[in-house]
Amino acid sequence: MSPSAGLAEQWQLFLPLGVIGVISWAVWLVRKLMSMGYRPLVNDFRTTTSVVVPSFHEDPDVIDRCLDTWLAENPTEVIIVLDVADIEARDRLIARADRRIHVMMFAHAGKRSALGVGIRAAKHDILVLTDSDTAWQPGLLAAVQMPFADPRVGGVGTRQNVYHPHTSIWRRVADWIIDLRYLDYVPATARRGGVVCLSGRTAAYRRSAVLPVLDDLEHEYFRGRRCVAGDDGRLTWLVLAQGYRTEHQDSARALSMFPATFKAFCKQRVRWSRNSYRCYLTAITNGWLWRQPLISQLTVFQILFTPVTMFATVWFLVAAAWNPHPGLALALGGAWLLVGRAIRSFSHLRRRPADLLILPLVTAVIMMVALPIKTWAFLTMNKQGWLTRHADQIGGEGQDEASLDAGSNRAAA
Repeated sequence: MSPSAGLAEQWQLFLPLGVIGVISWAVWLVRKLMSMGYRPLVNDFRTTTSVVVPSFHEDPDVIDRCLDTWLAENPTEVIIVLDVADIEARDRLIARADRRIHVMMFAHAGKRSALGVGIRAAKHDILVLTDSDTAWQPGLLAAVQMPFADPRVGGVGTRQNVYHPHTSIWRRVADWIIDLRYLDYVPATARRGGVVCLSGRTAAYRRSAVLPVLDDLEHEYFRGRRCVAGDDGRLTWLVLAQGYRTEHQDSARALSMFPATFKAFCKQRVRWSRNSYRCYLTAITNGWLWRQPLISQLTVFQILFTPVTMFATVWFLVAAAWNPHPGLALALGGAWLLVGRAIRSFSHLRRRPADLLILPLVTAVIMMVALPIKTWAFLTMNKQGWLTRHADQIGGEGQDEASLDAGSNRAAA
């Protein structure tokens, strides 16, 4: 029997997987086509801005570098909420003697608590919430204000990438994954005013849309436990639930520190996945999701069911071992995985063509994130914690300024 005949005889094994694959590719294609039609808004709308930065034991060198980029955009004020133990950072900030900088010392009880303190102190029309390790590229502040010319807009997200991805293979992988988010599906949901999560690395909100729901942001409980992480998804949906639109502004660009180590990379993905499950299940049970555009609903369900679609892929490979010609079946399955990932990653590879060399690694990492990590996150979604930031540590795990120097030295070697 020929190899092709052996595969043909086993077609029943793959029929359910083919159905799942068709659905998965159809959703991807719809989002891709919609994203291709997206264009950032351009107008002259400007107003006053309050930049709010919660900072917990951040590397002072990182804060200094990022603060320079925020101030260069000339916001009305910058409110930095430090933990009471962050004395060096406080002293450096005060030494700048810049009237726009307001330093607040606060005993952090999670990022949400610090956000609440900073938002209540803010005085201006637009709140720009940014992480302490996120730098802005020129023009971000002007661009992120433009969609607020429409009074229906309550929140605006920014285009984000990894700061110095060449300093770690895991940063390169993260930059690949985050590129696809902002090139292939966030713009699709933005075209209908229903971005499902405005990333907390940098997002802007109409202050009048946030103040009425601030208590709900600070004091969210999921199955009896107070939520610590996931503030960005929670705030996005609190704004959407009020009837506001959430938009994306590709011309407002930010660069964030990402973990340089595999361990920290995995911890970050576990935290994000737990946050997603809690956030989107809450949106479903509260009925918020059903009032959003269809593309936003499809995006949420695609995120929730990612482990199912990835399990189908893994099962395809396992089933290949039952074929009379398992070597050929596995080779074809593996080749399709790589080709399919390359097709879905075209937007990133066009930006960074040299990354084609790490296609096998990225494919393996995406499978790992989509199946074991997301499955574990689903089973433990109510386990609260930040995972990559600790009271006895300066900077996020694998995310201090020294990790950039170490990575640059390795790359040069």
